[in-house]
Amino acid sequence: MPDLPSTKDATEAALFAECWDAVLSYADLCTAAPAAARQLAAEAFALGLREFRAADAGPSRVPRLPATPLLLTAVRVTAASWESGGLGHKLDPDLRLWLNSGKAARHTGPPLHRPLALRGLRDLQEPDAALLWLAEVEALPLPVVARRLGLDPRTAADELDQVRSLFRDRCHRAHLDTPMDAQCRSYARLLDAVTRSPAAEAPGDLSRHLATCVECAEAAACLRVHGGGLPAALAGGVIGWGGLAYLERRRAAETPGARTPAPRDTGTGEPQEAAARAKVVRGGLLAAAVLLSALALAVSMMPFGGSAPDTARGDDDRRPVADPGLSLPSPSPTPPASASPSHGPSASRTGTRSGPGNPDPEPQGTTASTAGGGPSGPAPGEPAGCRVHYDVVNQWPDGFEAAVTVTTARALDAWRVAWTYRDGQRVSQMWDATAAQDGSRVTATAADYNRSVPAHGRLSFGFIASWQDENSPPDDFTLNGHACAVA
Repeated sequence: MPDLPSTKDATEAALFAECWDAVLSYADLCTAAPAAARQLAAEAFALGLREFRAADAGPSRVPRLPATPLLLTAVRVTAASWESGGLGHKLDPDLRLWLNSGKAARHTGPPLHRPLALRGLRDLQEPDAALLWLAEVEALPLPVVARRLGLDPRTAADELDQVRSLFRDRCHRAHLDTPMDAQCRSYARLLDAVTRSPAAEAPGDLSRHLATCVECAEAAACLRVHGGGLPAALAGGVIGWGGLAYLERRRAAETPGARTPAPRDTGTGEPQEAAARAKVVRGGLLAAAVLLSALALAVSMMPFGGSAPDTARGDDDRRPVADPGLSLPSPSPTPPASASPSHGPSASRTGTRSGPGNPDPEPQGTTASTAGGGPSGPAPGEPAGCRVHYDVVNQWPDGFEAAVTVTTARALDAWRVAWTYRDGQRVSQMWDATAAQDGSRVTATAADYNRSVPAHGRLSFGFIASWQDENSPPDDFTLNGHACAVA
């Protein structure tokens, strides 16, 4: 039986104290006996330490996964080296089958074909990724996570919500970058729209597609960050084989009185009865993982509900939310750059950070009614000086997604856009504005974060609506009560 990994300095000692239990837990899932589990964990820990050091070496720091998922990935890599080096008999038989399949190749193959959750987590700043992993996968209480990462416990929940939003944004962009066939591509924007909404239901054709397309179902799980499926998406995408079983183990370990001691070397070999019990436990966990996988797929086929919209765009937003001592200023009001849906955790929450590296912060608010003050604009009787572009982005048998962009000649402190439908269309969900409908007349009111629009600037928002028989474009567009020309 190998000795525990020896630590050379305070950094390695801290990593051992923080991650060894998780590494040994996953190694136990991957092996056929506890003795092999400890050997695999020790070798993987040594490999992970080398990667950890290598990422910090050199003049410019190389981005890496947080410590725990990095070391768990090292377990999988070490197991693969055992399989190719003649030690495969020490591994779990199901893991050996997985290592020799195309599923394992996804984690080491071309970057654009790797699991979406892995790509999204890697694209976050390390403190943000650590906050997300510890809270969602390791299931640590937020006060514990805050102490470990040096955060203010009073704001940890808000920062976690913002990190979820950033993760969703990274996954959405990674999904659009992924090579996919024409059918998957046609559903990409609709999938993004329905996973943002707390009330929107997935059309039947999208649900059927998710039931047969693994990649799109994986994307749906990553994009629905508040629906309860994020921990499974992260564990399965980053760890790979046994991710769901590992997830259940970590939750059991964090339950008071449920933690089981790590296997110990008695020097006399493990009794057959104890080994058999350990194997039964591992088999039960793997069976539970299979059931959880089936449940996750079933959930992906159900109507999309859940939490509030949750992401904001911004390629320059690379400063970590979980940066210790970070003060998050409120976003400056800026008009949306496009008609694509873009949300944040809540209207009252702070948005994307601003600073010298990010001069154009974007909002992370959701659709909220404009509070206080009426719309400002031209005086009654004066021309509005506005032009509207209405675009049906996607359409299916009983619904459609549309985007509205308005260019205004005058500066606005608040805005209200209205139009009239001719065919009985009904708006069900709107982003970047609050919707109200009275018969055929629809009114979109600015959210708190995008009320102000400069002269000759643009405002934009999007929505999902239903239709029957005909879906003619609307007419009678107005901005703050004044008629607008239609582009």
